[in-house]
Amino acid sequence: MMYPITEKEALDALKGDDPELAATAEAILWGIWCRAGDPETDRIFRSGIEAMQRQKLAEAEALFSRVIELNPGFAEGWNKRATVRFMRRNFAGSIADCQQTLARNPNHFGAASGQGLCRISLNEFREAAICFRRALEIHPYLAPVRHNLALAEAEGGRSGYLN
Repeated sequence: MMYPITEKEALDALKGDDPELAATAEAILWGIWCRAGDPETDRIFRSGIEAMQRQKLAEAEALFSRVIELNPGFAEGWNKRATVRFMRRNFAGSIADCQQTLARNPNHFGAASGQGLCRISLNEFREAAICFRRALEIHPYLAPVRHNLALAEAEGGRSGYLN
């Protein structure tokens, strides 16, 4: 079996019929997405992740904001700040950052799913369902997202698609 090497191959593998290969492809995508390509941005990005792991969320948010300043085209900088903002219950800020992530990387199933979680937290179930559907279009094997989609649909978020 051939492992995916490029981002496109990994994205294709997510939609294939092999769940193990899809899991490997997901890990490869995160590896690709978490590298900005310049040493300074990558260093600050890693510091932000360490701050998150230590639950120093204000520090992590500041570090990811610095990453975005240095390299606004780096989608994962926006996504990690979205995650920290979600953890700090700043759902509107997190949604804005998820949207910035998806503008730069339309295949970012994590940002689509994260935006859905924010929407659920705001009782925006139709919008949440749209976000979860988008995540599943990219990565059909995400069981937690399928569960969250069912929750959002049960709350009345049955119709609509993300444009």
